[in-house]
Amino acid sequence: MSHLPITEDRLVTWMQRFVRHPSEQTDMMEADPAVLSFVTEAVRPLLEEAGIATRIDSFGNLIAEAGPAGTEMPLLLLGYAMTHPANRMRDPFAGEHDGGAVRGRGVSEQKSALAATLAAFISAATGGRLKRRVGFALLTAGETGRHDAVAVALDALGATPRFGILAIGTGGKIALGNRGRLDVDVTIHGKSSHSSTPWAGVDVTKGVRILLERAEAIGADLPSHDALGPATLTCTAIRTAPNATHTVQSEARMMFDRRLMPGEEPETVLAGLREAFTLDAPLAIEVERGPFMYGSIVDEAGPLVSSIQSALAQAGLAERDTFYSPGSLDAGYLIVNGIEAVKWGPGDPAQFHTDEERVAVADVVDAAHGYEATILRLAG
Repeated sequence: MSHLPITEDRLVTWMQRFVRHPSEQTDMMEADPAVLSFVTEAVRPLLEEAGIATRIDSFGNLIAEAGPAGTEMPLLLLGYAMTHPANRMRDPFAGEHDGGAVRGRGVSEQKSALAATLAAFISAATGGRLKRRVGFALLTAGETGRHDAVAVALDALGATPRFGILAIGTGGKIALGNRGRLDVDVTIHGKSSHSSTPWAGVDVTKGVRILLERAEAIGADLPSHDALGPATLTCTAIRTAPNATHTVQSEARMMFDRRLMPGEEPETVLAGLREAFTLDAPLAIEVERGPFMYGSIVDEAGPLVSSIQSALAQAGLAERDTFYSPGSLDAGYLIVNGIEAVKWGPGDPAQFHTDEERVAVADVVDAAHGYEATILRLAG
């Protein structure tokens, strides 16, 4: 196995390769053929050409390991395959390279960080310096807002790493934490009638008004964190039926977004909302759990961030700034399972899902060297 060091040319080629293989979010989510083929056709061959064995788990995630067999695994690197849809972005899959930056859908959010972490993993794996195992997983997730993919990947890994790094765009900073999120689906049932005789029906919009008022009262009394901000309860959708004129509405579907603080359990929060979201007969109500993500937080002076900063200093690289991210991802799931985890990668979060996603090549090269220094600090 010959050493494949990190080079700018390789990173640019890989970023263009990844952008030119669309892997957009669709209604099929992780099972979308384009996402699955991105994993198996765009990324897997790069590992196997380097002589690194890979496997695909039952969810379509790509798993690889490097380092001496039977040793502990101090670090797991997580990449993400799925991107936001192209939407109105011009030439989203061209992979334009103007010399200083690469442009394309997902390059700021998932795909430049994936190129950097993959290059670091391959360089460390082929460099003969690993004394412990390092895991790499490319998840079919990225835009799903749930932990399904990472849960299967951790089971398939067959080891519990001590630390995890989520390779996602953070502007090169280390994200120490984020609030989680619970989607709550509420359905109100009533009875239709002609609007000329409203007393013959049961109007669900009265229930909608009651729940909005209760949600506002609940939201005013939720916990808050100095760095992460408050837990919130926000109505994000209201749809009523039937879609007909002059008709008392017989069904209302409401969606609530409840932001979770680190340590809050979705089922406990859901139980509280079920107690609060009640309506008097003849209205009827159902409150169901939708997708969720745990909140996360780590100590800036704790072992993972300290190890990253020490590794960067030892390699002659600049120390990373830290911040708290507004977006949820899988760090909370890792932490709940005993794995200290942070988000860290090249790419400006302000460009996520916009019509102009681009990343400076120099930032990706810097991130790749930072990832490799961290791998060698923890497992070399």
